[in-house]
Parts: sequence; structure tokens; C-alpha cells
Amino acid sequence: MSTNIDARRKTLYLREKSAVFAYSKDPRFCFCLYIPPKKADAPPPGLVVAVHHSMRNFIQCRDTFADLGERHNQVVLAPLFPINVLGDGNPDGYKYLIEGDVRYDLVLNGMIEDALAMTDFDARQFCLFGYSGGGHFAHRYALVHPERVRAVSVCAPGQVTLLKADADWWVGVRDMQKLFGRALDLQALKKIPVQLAVGIEDLETWEIEHAPGSQYWRAESAASGANRVERLRALQASFEAAGLSVQFDLMQGVMHLATPAMTLAQAFFGRHILKAQQAGLSRKQAKAVQA
Repeated sequence: MSTNIDARRKTLYLREKSAVFAYSKDPRFCFCLYIPPKKADAPPPGLVVAVHHSMRNFIQCRDTFADLGERHNQVVLAPLFPINVLGDGNPDGYKYLIEGDVRYDLVLNGMIEDALAMTDFDARQFCLFGYSGGGHFAHRYALVHPERVRAVSVCAPGQVTLLKADADWWVGVRDMQKLFGRALDLQALKKIPVQLAVGIEDLETWEIEHAPGSQYWRAESAASGANRVERLRALQASFEAAGLSVQFDLMQGVMHLATPAMTLAQAFFGRHILKAQQAGLSRKQAKAVQA
């Protein structure tokens, strides 16, 4: 990506809480960044991706996770996947990764490449957060690209994809190879620490049901439960039956609110970022001794 921005403007547009940038390969989509202050002799920052809910609160996602970024030397990338991308008013495309000819998982991968052209960070793996609509995206991205995800926090999605080999996307994973060009890699998926979080009072269902005839309606989805709490429990059971490590946080007294989930996710990511940083330091020390 060439930003065509002179050096003086880069210091304005790319300092800490960045300006908003259009994705170079498809300007219908955009993203913003938090870039932590550079520290002498520190390794390149890691990466946290925070995905908005259905109201597209991507700036809030960036700003909320900036504290984690500063404390743990992480770039934060917050994408924006707008409503009405194909001109049909659809608000849900990104939640299921595919909308017409748009692959939202690949859009995110491209945004990461764009960000790498602007600032330095380690993009080999990243922490992935999503709340509500973003929770849809986050767990489905992890199913398709498990090798890229260091840890994932999936909060209050309205519908879930279970590891069912006898059901097609998005209820199950049977046709992943056909849709995404890659089958489920269960061994890679097992390596990802998973946090699932939902408010105990998050029980309204009017926004999370698809009517028969909708492109996202699936009769089989009823088996996962009647509301967000039951559906996330179903996802937990599916993941744990497959051998994944899952932390389930049932938030007491909480309805459908993003902020409490973001607080839990920052603590969850912080532990796993520190673990990875300590492991990297140990490897570096071991190499120094061998040298």
C-alpha cells in the first residue's frame, strides 16, 4: 500500500490514535489504528484486532483497547464493515464472512497488510475481539484462519457456528472447503485460547432471528438455543467437545452491553500477550547463551 502522505502529515495521521484509512483494495471498507509509543530496545509491537458490533462502534473499539495496547506494546486495528455494502441494505454480511463476492476475512487480512505498510508490528498472530455482530465475525474468522489467531474473545453473538461436520455454513463447517478454500484445521484451532462472554440478562431475541426466506435463515440453527446465553453455551460445548480450551464468563447483572465485555477481554488478552512475550524472551535468552 502506498499512502502518498508526506512525512509531516504522517506524524499527524499515524500518531497513537490514528486517522481513519480506506482499505486500499476496496475503499468501501476502512479502519483506524492505535499505535503505541516506541520504546527503546523493545521488540516490534504485537497486534490486537477489535471488531465492532452491529451499530459499527469501531472508533470505540479502538479507543477502548488502546489502554491494552499501551500497557502491552500492541497495535490495535479496528475495522469498519459498513451496512449496505452491496446496495441492498444488508446489515449482516460481515457477521458470516461472505456477502456476495465479498470475503470479509480476506478484507481484514488485507487491512493488516495496509497497516503494516504504515507502521511496524508483528502480524504473524494477533488477538481477536468481537462483540455482538463482531462476535459473529470473530469466532468464524478463527474457524477459517486459526493459524493467525493468538487468542480470541467472542462476546454475545446472536448466532453461532458449531463444529458440526454434518451441517453447512454457517450452522456447521461441512462445506468450509467449498466456500473458503480450506477445511477446518482442528489441530490449529485447539491451540487458540478462547474466551466466551455474555451478560446473564442478555435474553432479547428480536434482533438475532432470521425469517424464513432470508439469505441467513437456517432451520438447523434452532438446535443451538433460544437466546444469546444458550447459543454461547452451545458454542462452548461444541468447542470443548473438540478439545479446545474455553473460558466462559457469564456477566452478572449485564444485558446487551459492550463495555463490560471489553473490560473482560482486555484482561484475558493481557494474560496471553504476557505469556507470549515471556516465551519470546526466554527463546531469545536461550539463543544468546548458545551463541
